[in-house]
Amino acid sequence: MEREVIARYILDFQERKLPELISRELKISITKDAIVSIIGPRRAGKTFYFYQLMSNINEKDKNRILYLDFEYPELAGITFKEIKEIVNMHRELFGNEPEYLFFDEIQNIENWEKPIRSLYELKRFYIFITGSSSRLLSKEIATALRGRTISYTLFPFSFREYLKAGGFEVHGKYRSSYEESMIKHFIREYTRSGGLPQVVLNKDEEFRKRFFNEYLDLVVYRDIIERYGVKNLHIVKVMREFLISSFAKEFSIHRFYNTLKSQSIKVSKKTLYNYFAYFEDALFVYPIHKFSYSIKEVQLSVPKVYITDTGLLTRTMGFSGNVGRLMENVVAIELLRRKSYFAPSTEIYYYKSSEGKEVDFVVKQGLETKQLIQVCYDIADLDTRERELKSLVKASKELKSEDLSVITWDYEAEEEYKGKRIKFTPLWKWLLL
Repeated sequence: MEREVIARYILDFQERKLPELISRELKISITKDAIVSIIGPRRAGKTFYFYQLMSNINEKDKNRILYLDFEYPELAGITFKEIKEIVNMHRELFGNEPEYLFFDEIQNIENWEKPIRSLYELKRFYIFITGSSSRLLSKEIATALRGRTISYTLFPFSFREYLKAGGFEVHGKYRSSYEESMIKHFIREYTRSGGLPQVVLNKDEEFRKRFFNEYLDLVVYRDIIERYGVKNLHIVKVMREFLISSFAKEFSIHRFYNTLKSQSIKVSKKTLYNYFAYFEDALFVYPIHKFSYSIKEVQLSVPKVYITDTGLLTRTMGFSGNVGRLMENVVAIELLRRKSYFAPSTEIYYYKSSEGKEVDFVVKQGLETKQLIQVCYDIADLDTRERELKSLVKASKELKSEDLSVITWDYEAEEEYKGKRIKFTPLWKWLLL
C-alpha cells in the first residue's frame, strides 16, 4: 500500500462536493448494531445511494466519513489486512476517528469479511458495504458475518424514480389529462430504454448504444471471466445471447446443452449450470421458478428468466418491437424491487398447469397466495383475451386466490369472467401504485 496515494485519495474525497442526487425509494436501517450491505447490479446506482446516505450527515462533519471505492485505480492492490490501516490513517489526517465507514464494491478485496468483522466488533462505526455479486456477498454474510448484517438489494430506477429524474414527479391518485398523456409518453421510453441511472440521465443515443455494449462486456469479462477464472469465453458469450433472447421465457439448461451439442460444441451440463449461476450471481439475470407446493419441485422446475434492465434487450438485441415480453420483464423486475424494498417475505413464481395453461406471476406471502398477475399487451385480441383469462381462472381455483389482475398497455376496467372478478390495469398506472 502506497500511503501517500491513499492519503491523497482520502483528502480528495473530503474536498469534493457530493453530486446532485435523485432520491431513491429504498429505505434502510442505520445502526452500529449491524453492517448494512447494499447488493445490486452494475450501474444501478449503489455509489450514488451511498452519497444519498452521506448527504444526511452535516457537511461540517464530513471528516467523520471514510469512503473507499475498491474499483478506483488508487485502491488497486489493497489487501484485506490494509483496510484497518487505512481507517487509522484517517485518524492521522483529521485528528478524529471516522464514524461512518463506506466500502464500495467490497467483493474486489479477497477475504474482505475479516477486517469488516473486526471493525464491526469494536461497535464504534456505522459500516456500509456494497457489491455487484450476490453470491460472494451472501456466502461471506452467511458464514463469517452471520447475524451481523442487514442486506438490501438496490435495483435500477423504478418508473416513479425515472419520472423524478426527468423532472416529472407524480403526487396523489388523480392526474390531469396533460399529466396522463405525458406519463404515457414516458412509459414507452422507460419500457424501451430501462432504468439504469446513467442512461436515464443521458439522452444521447450514441452514448446509450456504447453504454449498453460496454455493460454486456463488463458482465462477461469482469463478473464472470475474471471473477471465476472461466476459460471458455466463447460459451459464456453464447449463453449470454441465449439468456437475452430467452427473456420472459423458460430457459432450460438441458435444451441449451442439446443446442450446443448439435453444433458440435463440447461442454458438460455441470459447466453450463455453473455459468448460469455466475450470470445470476452478477445480477444480470433473475430466474423465477414454477409454483408448486413441493419445495423440491420448485427447485427442479425450469425457470423463466428476466434481464436486469430492458435497455439491454432493446439497445443491443433489437427487441423493441416485442412490447408484450418487454412489459413482462418490466413487471418482473418491479415485483422483485417491491419484494426487496417493502416486503422481503414475498415469494414470486410463475404458474403452469398440467394442461399448459400459464399465469405470468404468482405473488405469495407465507402460506397464502396473495395475487395472480397476467401481463398482456393486446387484450383486445379475442383469442389472446380468452387464453389469458382462462389461465387466470384455472390458477385461481387451484391456488385459492381471488385477487386476479391483468396488466395491459392502456386498457382499464374491472370485469367478471366465469364467476371471477378480474382487474385490468395499464402498466404505467400499476407501476405508480
